[in-house]
Amino acid sequence: MKRQSYRLTAGNLGNMKVETDTLPEPAENEVSVEVKAIGLNFADIFAIWGLYSATPKGVFTPGLEYAGIVCKTGKGVTRFREGDRVTGITRFGAYTTHLNIDQCYLAPLPADWTFEQGAAFPVHALTAYYGMVVLGDLQKGQTVLIHSAAGGVGLWAGRIAKKFDAYTIGTVGSASKLDLLKKEGFDRAFVRNPKTFKADLLNALNGRPLHVLMECIGGKIFQTGYDLLAPMGRAVIYGSARYAHTGNRPNFLKLAWKYFSRPKIDPQTMTNRNVGVLGFNLIWLYENVELMNKLFTEIEALHLEKPYVGHVFEFEQLPDALRLFQSGSTMGKVVVKISTNIMLDLTLI
Repeated sequence: MKRQSYRLTAGNLGNMKVETDTLPEPAENEVSVEVKAIGLNFADIFAIWGLYSATPKGVFTPGLEYAGIVCKTGKGVTRFREGDRVTGITRFGAYTTHLNIDQCYLAPLPADWTFEQGAAFPVHALTAYYGMVVLGDLQKGQTVLIHSAAGGVGLWAGRIAKKFDAYTIGTVGSASKLDLLKKEGFDRAFVRNPKTFKADLLNALNGRPLHVLMECIGGKIFQTGYDLLAPMGRAVIYGSARYAHTGNRPNFLKLAWKYFSRPKIDPQTMTNRNVGVLGFNLIWLYENVELMNKLFTEIEALHLEKPYVGHVFEFEQLPDALRLFQSGSTMGKVVVKISTNIMLDLTLI
């Protein structure tokens, strides 16, 4: 089976090119998936730049999540049949038209979901749930601060928090995103301004204790949120958007300055305040697949709304989709779809 995949050696987005090769037969417990849509994530950009610790060495295909159709099954596969619609996670390799994956990393795509919605679900929903509910130990009626609340993780976090009757405060990078947070049911929302952030957050809290901080910004924004945590409050760090910028390559001078000027937390002071900081890397859950699937079952039991897909690009526009992602102007999930024409072209190779 012929396939097309984006490949590069980490370091420069501009070096990412489409290559054609032959997909091997699926192993005993694997299925072959004809990919119909790909979900983009900030981790993709950091992997492409070579800044993500889990980035493969040498030439690799980026991408962590997708949705598609099972087109072939290995001899030991019992959960899926050819023709099944699925959504899934992979440890890189999703920027492709076809892939092989162990059946344990797939889930059935709900009948009323599009492939684009399926590709918008696994990574962000899992990040929001694991970060806020498992690591953050969110309890009924608590207060949650969610940064980048109009993004993929932020929207899922807001929806999940509401299932716990939490008081939700969302921050965004521009006023154009506030209407979406209002529609999503956030209790308070404001634009992050480093100069006024503490006052704005105190105003939004209005005397409430801050129990859970979903942190993906870094710098002074993180420090302020951490400083305002209530006793037993938890800051859950799942990213650091301050290191992102537009361009094909990382700006190492700026990155170095931001890295060495980052806030430093003294563990001994945590005992005085009774607060905690926890970090999250999706790759760890990928390597602990039983826990990952247990969490997906718990997410399904919440009966959340369909994923919010904010931007859809064609497969050949994937680099443009990444550049829009870098700009910080996106809302919801950025998804790349694979058209029928590409599949027809592959049959002629």
